[in-house]
Amino acid sequence: MSGLIGLTAAELATKLASGEVSSVEATRAHLDRIAEVDAEVHAFLHVSDHALEVAADIDRRRAAGEALGVLAGVPLAIKDVLVTTDMPSTSGSRILEGYLSPFDATVVARSRAAGLVPLGNTNMDEFAMGSSTEHSAYGPTHNPWDLDRIPGGSGGGSAAAVAAFEAPLALGSDTGGSIRQPAHVTGTVGVKPTYGAVSRYGAIALASSLDQIGPVTRTVLDAGLLHDVIGGHDHNDSTSLTDLWPSFAEAAREGATGDVLKGLRIGVVRQLPDSGFQPGVSASFHAALAEMAAHGAEIVEVDAPHFEYGVAAYYLILPAEASSNLAKFDSVRFGMRVPVDGTVEDVMSATRDAGFGPEVKRRIILGTYALSAGYYDAYYGSAQKVRTLIQRDFDAAFAQVDVIATPTAPTTAFRLGEKIDDPLQMYLNDVTTIPANLAGVPGISIPSGLSADDALPVGIQFLAPVREDARLYRVGAALEALLVDSWGAPLLAKAPVLGGTR
Repeated sequence: MSGLIGLTAAELATKLASGEVSSVEATRAHLDRIAEVDAEVHAFLHVSDHALEVAADIDRRRAAGEALGVLAGVPLAIKDVLVTTDMPSTSGSRILEGYLSPFDATVVARSRAAGLVPLGNTNMDEFAMGSSTEHSAYGPTHNPWDLDRIPGGSGGGSAAAVAAFEAPLALGSDTGGSIRQPAHVTGTVGVKPTYGAVSRYGAIALASSLDQIGPVTRTVLDAGLLHDVIGGHDHNDSTSLTDLWPSFAEAAREGATGDVLKGLRIGVVRQLPDSGFQPGVSASFHAALAEMAAHGAEIVEVDAPHFEYGVAAYYLILPAEASSNLAKFDSVRFGMRVPVDGTVEDVMSATRDAGFGPEVKRRIILGTYALSAGYYDAYYGSAQKVRTLIQRDFDAAFAQVDVIATPTAPTTAFRLGEKIDDPLQMYLNDVTTIPANLAGVPGISIPSGLSADDALPVGIQFLAPVREDARLYRVGAALEALLVDSWGAPLLAKAPVLGGTR
């Protein structure tokens, strides 16, 4: 196995820029890795037929002296929720099987323009509805740490691809934790940016007021490098912020080398007691906080009394928006068509019955009910009021602290099939990540170690005020540096290696 796949994106970019390694070599090494292990992991739904051609073009441009982006030539995995012109974009659903988009999602287009090499599209829960990537119409993804366990969801494919060394970088989407929760269970880094900081144009919509695109990587610096590429205003997205953003890669470098923890006020939510979390998750969380406190951080209890209603509010708002967004997949405008005798409504019904999986049907029914006459105010309207109260909780907390810290999820990776028939237990996996989406604030999950319960990865989540994404990169990189020093290596260096050695 090529040693190239064990490099971080930053390390690989340095070797590419110096000419020590070519993009073709790096891309071939990752394609070989996919061929070697993806039958077991199932991180990818489609592997690009053009990756080596793109890599060769980058090499030609570099040899000709053209100024290229920092990440030019580095391979990239793309969550299947983001449309691409040269690969099928299915959002993990049969109803879009084989769909080829006439345009690239903005984040994909920006990645191509920066010289990144798309490797393929990664598996996901159908239309991003799930916390385990077991709801994909194309079969589940497996966690590289333990193939009998879930890789998180909905973006388990992107997280598993990075954790299995099939890609150094990946793009994901986060509606209620679908970047951060998979990062937690796979030992990777996942970032949900401020709502509107990264364009959603070309992301197949689940819940438009909650969805956000972000990076999935092995290190905080790598996340910052990718965020710098995909972020910024996009006139195609009406919710896109016009802010001029700082370099998140530079923020990560400051955090790794500076004294950013001294005097940092870290909020711990009083309403999230340890009793709700797996013991090994709680222990890892408190150990990380203790390490930060030992280097000058101040741990402060904050009140967020409405966080406990976040899951309930989210699972009214999300299905309501999803039922509207998915109405276009009706056999007439988008999607497959099941021909049956009868009216166009009969064809629509047969198509949606065959094309949508059970979780999608469940949420469409719930959302349609919540929006129906006589129930709108009682359910959807009330959920939006709770959302406002959660936003106020954040405002009050951030008046006292610089960041809020929580365990990223309540448990380590559970076994495949363990919760798939219990939707409520599945939904509760997002209890700590959902509030950030309801409020639009940025969040990051970084590995905080291995649980003493089962030797599986655990993540710690940091949340910051809206537009303070750079703060997360500084804090995340500072803790990452402390933990890498104590571990002697990045957490993924300790991961079981499928198919051989790195």
